[in-house]
Order: sequence, then C-alpha cells, then structure tokens
Amino acid sequence: MTVEAHKETLGFQAEVKQLLRLVINSLYSNKEIFLRELISNASDAVDKLRFAAIADPNLYAGDTDLKIRVAFDDKKKTITVSDNGIGMSREEVTENLGTIAKSGTREFFEALTGDQSKDAQLIGQFGVGFYSSFIVADKVTVLTRRAGLPAEEGVCWESGGEGDYSLETIEKPERGTEIILHLRDGEDEFLSDFRLRKIITKYSDHISTPVVMKTEVFEEISEEEGKEEGDEAKDKEPKEKKYEDEVVNRAKALWTLPKSEIKESDYQEFYKHISHDLQDPLTWAHNKVEGKMEYTSLLYIPGHAPFDLWNRDHPHGLRLYVQRVFIMDEVEQFLPLYLRFVKGIVDSNDLPLNVSREILQGDKKIDSMRSALTKRILGMLEKMAKDDKEQYSKFWKEFGGTMKEGPAEDFANREQVAKLLRFSSTHDDKEEQEITLEDYVSRMREGQDKIYFVSAESFNGAKNSPHLEIFRKKGIEVLLLSDRVDEWLVAHLPEFDGKQLQSVAKGSLDLGELDSEAEKEEVKKAEDEFKGLVEHVKKVMGERIKEVRLTHRLTSSPACIVADENDMGIQMQRILQAAGQAFPEAKPIFELNPEHAIVQRLRDEQDDDRFSEWTNILFDQAVLAEGGHLDDPAGFVHRLNGLLLELAK
Repeated sequence: MTVEAHKETLGFQAEVKQLLRLVINSLYSNKEIFLRELISNASDAVDKLRFAAIADPNLYAGDTDLKIRVAFDDKKKTITVSDNGIGMSREEVTENLGTIAKSGTREFFEALTGDQSKDAQLIGQFGVGFYSSFIVADKVTVLTRRAGLPAEEGVCWESGGEGDYSLETIEKPERGTEIILHLRDGEDEFLSDFRLRKIITKYSDHISTPVVMKTEVFEEISEEEGKEEGDEAKDKEPKEKKYEDEVVNRAKALWTLPKSEIKESDYQEFYKHISHDLQDPLTWAHNKVEGKMEYTSLLYIPGHAPFDLWNRDHPHGLRLYVQRVFIMDEVEQFLPLYLRFVKGIVDSNDLPLNVSREILQGDKKIDSMRSALTKRILGMLEKMAKDDKEQYSKFWKEFGGTMKEGPAEDFANREQVAKLLRFSSTHDDKEEQEITLEDYVSRMREGQDKIYFVSAESFNGAKNSPHLEIFRKKGIEVLLLSDRVDEWLVAHLPEFDGKQLQSVAKGSLDLGELDSEAEKEEVKKAEDEFKGLVEHVKKVMGERIKEVRLTHRLTSSPACIVADENDMGIQMQRILQAAGQAFPEAKPIFELNPEHAIVQRLRDEQDDDRFSEWTNILFDQAVLAEGGHLDDPAGFVHRLNGLLLELAK
C-alpha cells in the first residue's frame, strides 16, 4: 500500500546521465556482471547491519536470519535481488542512487579512454556498480527501508535510465532493500533458474551471506499411494507445486576455509568483491597467525592503480572483521600510508566486537599486527621481484611512486623497501625504471664510494643534464630521477649498503680516487689562470648568486648552476614553489668550465658591457639547462639577439 506522502521526480546529476549512456550502450563486455554487482552491494548492506546491531540489537527487530534472495518472473520479465540488511532512508537513496557523490565523478570521466573494453574496467573502481543494472533492464525499481525506521518510512525509487528518476514514500513492512529489474527485450536468457544459479556460483560463491533461491520440492510417495493416485488422476485437481529456500553459494567466509579447499578463481572473485575491481589482482597472501595473537589476513596486490592513488587523504586500508563479524571498512591503522594500494581483510579473535577507530589508534595489538602485515606485504613483493620480474615490472609501473614514499614513512623497514625500489640510470638510458640499488652498487667503479643521482622535471631533462658530462666521460653510472616523489625519497634515504647517495648537482664535485693526480693538478692550474675571471663574473652577477667557481664536472657545456651542499636542492625548491609552499631562499652557485672556448673568450674580453651581456647569457642558459624558469625571459632573448647580430656582421 502506498502512503499518501510526497512523491517527486528528480533529475540525475549530469555525470550520472553520462554514465548511464555508457552503461546502456553495453559498456560492460560481460552482461552477467550486473548480478555480481547487486549481490556484492547486498552483502555489504548485510555486513553493515551486523555491525550496527552490535551497538543496537533492536535493529534486528526479531529477524536475525540475514540473507540475500534472488528471484525471477518469466511472465513479468523481471529479476529481483533483495536483502534484509541495513536498508536506506529517503535521504540515503537520493545520495546513493541519484548522484555519484562518493565515486570520484570528475576523475572517472577523465579516465575514460573511449575503448569500451578498457572503460568497462573503470565502473567497479568508482563505486557505481548499481548502474550496471541498466545493461539488461530498461526500468529499475528499488524498494527500501532503513533498519530502525517505521514501516511507513519506506522508499520507492524508480528510473528508466534516462534523465530523471522518481522518489516516493511507501509503506514497507520489512527492512532492507529490494531491487527489481524490468528486463529489456532480448535479455530473456537471464530468466532461467539454471542461468542465475550458474552466475551466483561463479561470482558470489565466496560471499559469507547466504544467497538463496526458491527450489521446487518433490514429495516422496509409497508404491501403493502411487497406484491410487494413478487410478484417480483423472478425478483429482493437479497438486500445487511446493517450493523452499535453497542456499546457492557456499556462504562461508572465504578466509576461514582451509587453503586446500580454495581455488585460485575463488581468491580472484573475492578480491573483486571487496575492491569493486573487475581485473584480477597480481598476487595475494592468505595467512593465519596463532600464538599470543590470533588473526587471519588475506592481502591482495591489485593489478592496476586506482584513480585516487595520489590522494593521500582519501580513505584507504583493509576491511576489519572480528570473529567473522564485519566491523569497519578502510581501516588505515593496519598499514603505513605508502602501502595504501593494498586491498584485503583482517579477521581477529583478540579485539572486542565494539572496537572503534579510537581504540584501534592506541592499541598495542594493532601495532603488532601492523608490523607483521607490513612485513608480509614486503615479503610478497620481494618474492615477486625475485621469481617473476615481468610481473614486478607491471607492479612498479602502477605503484612505484607510492613505494618511493616508503623510506620516509617506514624507518624500521627502510633497507627492505630500498631493495624494492627501481630507477632509470645512465647504464642504459632507458625511461623504464628497472635498475635496483643493488644493481648499481654491483657496477660501481673501483674507488667509487658514492651512489650518484641527478634529478629533473622529466626523464629527458635528467638524461641530458649538463651535470652528467664528466660522469659519462669517466663511465660512472648516475641514477636519473624525474618523479616528483624522488626528491622526497633521497632526502630520507641518505645511504644504501653503506654507500652515500650524492646529487651530482649539489655541492662541489669530489670524485676522490676516480680523479687522477694529473686531473687534480689541471684543476689547481685553472683556478690560478681564471682567478680574475671568477672575480669579474661575481661582480657582474651580484646578489643573483651565492658564489662563482670553476668546475671540472662539465666537458661540453660552458656553465651550469648547482646548489650549495647545505642548501635545499634546486629541483626540490621548484616543487615547493609550484605547490605554493614557503621555503628558505637559497641562491645557486654559478660554475664555469675553463676548458670551454666561450669561457676562455670571456676571460679575454676587455669591453665591460659585452662582458656583462655574455655573462648574463651564460647564466640564463645554465638555468634553462637545469630546467628552470628565467626571471626575465625577454631580456635573455634581447641579449641573445644582440650577440647573433654581432656574429652576423
């Protein structure tokens, strides 16, 4: 019975309209996925009720037999998925079914490629699986009532997947949600008991909530009763068919089963259930810990990065169960932030059922579990890196940037994380990051005691940096850092395997034993010959620089700029400046190559104006070569044009 309460027709959020157009045009390559999405959502609703009922058992209202029901009507051409979980209020229906407010809407549409097979993978990631109903249905009706609300506060939501939906208050005696799909023409294949059961066992066998369907019951009769019925069959009306509920899935928490009973496909489908990801994970680990603490963990490394990976404030973490009762989602206390891409569950026997985030924050058991789970994941990655380099390469392309946050956030495991890092280097000049720090150390020149690196805004900027000239000449390998997080990394990873990490663009260059005595003598000789030039350049540059000095780090470039040993690196200064962050002012050191013809010509220049013009041009060129931005680009162009005109005369 419909309550005489306000009924309204509302327009979808603009992004939902776009999404529905994609879905209705068969965005999913596999139509049967709609049932998995609806059952997964129903399972979450049941889990939420169990958790809420810990604090308020009255929410059960006498109905503690929690289940998901799937039914179909071949005459009406409908499929119904219902649950007696937490349900929704009118406000929640509007929020969850009228918008994609919690799903990263803008990022979703930015991520679309136009390739249907690739775009199909995005829907689950962005939490919009409900809309997959419109793949097979031209109208969807949702009847729902939140647990704890009176029967007359039920809600009916209905839409044809076009521009709007209707919302009506109804009377609904039972709590929970019922979703009715009115199938499109041509989708009759799903109006089959066998077909629906097959889909449920394929995608939802691992869900701990029972998924039930009606099955026909046949009564056994004796031989004599059978003869009597046969004689009187013509005179009797046909018996009414009897049905009873049958649980279609195993309805056991997957992580509680022995590993020998779990197939690889079961693990993969459970991952898709908890992550709403349509792709298989790269790897996983299922472990039961016994002793002082008892808990089970099932941890997954995804196959691709989520859209919000770089949003460090976005909720992340593992699902927490206590004695198989769902407690909360996205518990960040179990893992450090740099492992925020990991999905999975933790089921503990040692935590109270009424556990809260506040309790988790200061619980020593949680600290112990966090340490163990972190080591477990790092161990998984170590094994992958050792046994399957191709798969680890896939992992690194997706999550390498977050792993580089590790040394700063996880001091206890800094060395272990460092071994998992990958870089580009001058060893092969490839943009793909495949070089390990162990690889680098194994190739170090005799007498080399530092791990050298150069950082820039792009790979090409790093590969072509003038600071590499002497290193390339001497065959000394240099790491090429171009990720924004790299500056953060090297600031918190001062050494590896006893070797100091040293920027080639910071401080004075001292190659130690890698420089011959003859080379050192040449440096001293040049300092005497060019002493006057250094003083003159310093006078021209004034307050723009910290110091002028000769360098032997250059072989083909006339000049470069470097940061002082104790100052912040130039690339880090730029990153902070771009982010609007305040940082202490640090002027660059201007280095001149005494072997370059331009510098030698500058030494002999007698005209002060021309000397000043050339000096400024050299400095501006050095800034540009470093990837910097000029304070006065128009002035640089004017000076450069003047020089070109002189040469043209």
